[in-house]
Amino acid sequence: MTPLLVTVLLAGSVSFAAPDTTGPVLPGAADSLPHPISLAEAVSLANQNALAVIQAEGQRRNSRAAVTAAKAAFIPNVSLSAGTTRQLPAQPGQTRVENGQVVFLSPEPWSLNLGLGASVAVFTGGSRIFQLQQANADATTADVNLATQRRAATLVAKQQFYAVLAAREAVEAAKAQLTQAQRALEMSVLKLKARTVTRSDSLRSEISVHNARLALATAVTGIDIADASLTRAVGSDTPVTAAADDSLDRGGLSLGDEELRRLALEGPAVQQAQTQLASAEASLRSAWSNYLPSLTASYSRSGSGISTDFDLTPSTMAYSGALRFSLSFPIFTQWQNEQRVTQAKVARDDALASLKDARLGAIQNFTQYLGSYRTAEERLETQTATVQAAEEDLREQHDKYQIGTSTLLDVLTSQATLDQARHDLIQARYDMRVAKAQLETLVGRDL
Repeated sequence: MTPLLVTVLLAGSVSFAAPDTTGPVLPGAADSLPHPISLAEAVSLANQNALAVIQAEGQRRNSRAAVTAAKAAFIPNVSLSAGTTRQLPAQPGQTRVENGQVVFLSPEPWSLNLGLGASVAVFTGGSRIFQLQQANADATTADVNLATQRRAATLVAKQQFYAVLAAREAVEAAKAQLTQAQRALEMSVLKLKARTVTRSDSLRSEISVHNARLALATAVTGIDIADASLTRAVGSDTPVTAAADDSLDRGGLSLGDEELRRLALEGPAVQQAQTQLASAEASLRSAWSNYLPSLTASYSRSGSGISTDFDLTPSTMAYSGALRFSLSFPIFTQWQNEQRVTQAKVARDDALASLKDARLGAIQNFTQYLGSYRTAEERLETQTATVQAAEEDLREQHDKYQIGTSTLLDVLTSQATLDQARHDLIQARYDMRVAKAQLETLVGRDL
């Protein structure tokens, strides 16, 4: 290959335009484009549509129903029964034998019976009170769990929202990388024409352009993946993407470290462990109540009659009623009560250990998240300065290469340094946003 042919081929590669990251809008395809949503909208949708939130809401409804049932245990059970029968009328004086006795059959074809019954547990050793306490504790646990799941859904939505913003920044960085690589290629081609450099310079520049195009294609794919992840996180039926928001990077936290530590020890995870302990203690008291006697009262009233015609209230109805009291005292239950008490004690001990672990975990997570936020904050400032310095260094290397006082290797090295600095800056900004969101989830409030 002659030097002239090499020059023509390399010069032709300079005219390649950067790939269009948006792509053409096809007819009828506008509805499939992601719809921009704000961070507040993403959080609201996630709190409504997240699977864990829906399941927690169902658990809350079940716990509320259990509280109502526990309260209703103090109210008597009431039942009402009624029945009517038609049979062939018997002849006068017709009899039959039932259980060795002669029974005269009724000449009336219709018979009716009515019944009303009610019963209530007068004393159960306090088990109903303890069961109500346990139901209330479980309901509180369900409320705290719902709040926890909403915070978790909020964290996921924020992470995916920030991932979309980071992917966009990566695309812009890749575009800048491609522009600078094409500029280096143009200079190397011109210097090759002037025979002031060797062919290897133009080949290295073209490889740099291809790498930049690959980085841009990867970044564009990253946006599609981030949009899909955000759509799933918010539970949207249509594709969504993150809207630009300049208020996301307000410096600092709204609370001091000590206040954040106190809130972490009172956060949703610790509250949930506390309510679970209260439920376990009520369950233990309920298990001990099985050793006490129970007293039940019941009342029943019934009536029966016969009639020649269908009649719901025949005049021949005969009524009877009864009031009963029953006392039950467990003497030996084949160690069933002992088993219930043991299981309740184990559950109480587990709840105590869970509460202790939740508090220790809150301190651990607080230390980790706050440290990550402070570190990312410092990295953000450092990488911002690093990018500015790398851009200036690359400009100087381009100028030196243009006048021949620097080599292409120096230019490419400066370019690689700038690309890495841009990547680190994007990562630092994303890490700082996520760390703040994690702190907000831990303490249960926005910061």
